[in-house]
Amino acid sequence: MTRAQQTISLALLVTSVYLALFLQLVPLSAKVQDDIIPMLPFWALVSFGSYLLFKLGWGVVTFNDVPHAHKELMAEIEIARKDLKAKGIDVD
Repeated sequence: MTRAQQTISLALLVTSVYLALFLQLVPLSAKVQDDIIPMLPFWALVSFGSYLLFKLGWGVVTFNDVPHAHKELMAEIEIARKDLKAKGIDVD
């Protein structure tokens, strides 16, 4: 099973469970049915956004310096400058 199939299967399962709860096919107390179940998609979205922000922040905090890649990039920039100067384009 591919990753896409797994993701679609999980999404369909979660959607089916939520619809069963929302359409009152599963008996729950009135307070849960009226106050909690309608807010679940909102909280799922907020939780997913928080998770993504955490992952982004963690990636920024643990970003590694790569001096070799910097030297390689600077060498490529110098080659591009020489090539453009040979073609008569002034680059500073």
